[in-house]
Amino acid sequence: MNTRFVLPVVGLSLFSLVALAAVGCAHEPVAPAVAAPAARPPAPVASAPPPPAAPYHGAAVAISGDLLAACNIVLGKVDAAPKFDFDDSALPDQDRGVLDQVAKCVTTGPLRGRSLALVGRADPRGEVEYNFVLGEHRADSVANYLGQLGVAKDKLRETSRGKLDAIGTDDESWARDRRVDIALL
Repeated sequence: MNTRFVLPVVGLSLFSLVALAAVGCAHEPVAPAVAAPAARPPAPVASAPPPPAAPYHGAAVAISGDLLAACNIVLGKVDAAPKFDFDDSALPDQDRGVLDQVAKCVTTGPLRGRSLALVGRADPRGEVEYNFVLGEHRADSVANYLGQLGVAKDKLRETSRGKLDAIGTDDESWARDRRVDIALL
């Protein structure tokens, strides 16, 4: 038997086995599927909480639903509520009634001592910087009025979003963008 011929064939076979083993090791082993434990049905609830109050929105002030519910604030017609005038930060007289209710709630009512966030907003027209300042002035106007009603200045956090979140496209929707949002902190 010729050993010169057998050795290269054996050498080639060993090389093939090593190569196949290396390729086979390159893949990570697949983990066997594990059955998930059966889900437990949710525990019965004694009584469902009432749905949150819808926020008061579209006037010169917008009040979060949780604040409305906690303070039991009664509102008039939202559609008839005034908005801030274009390029103006004077608080409309018609919005003072709802702010009176908010002030009473956080000074002597169920949310006594709680802090409020006042976020001034503007419609999308005008320069970004100008609308930030206008939003600040609108938030200041609401803060000053609440302060006159006894809400401590350190309980009010004023900020401005300017026109960042404005969605209006015409006079009516721009009017809804010109407001101050009020929420619990």
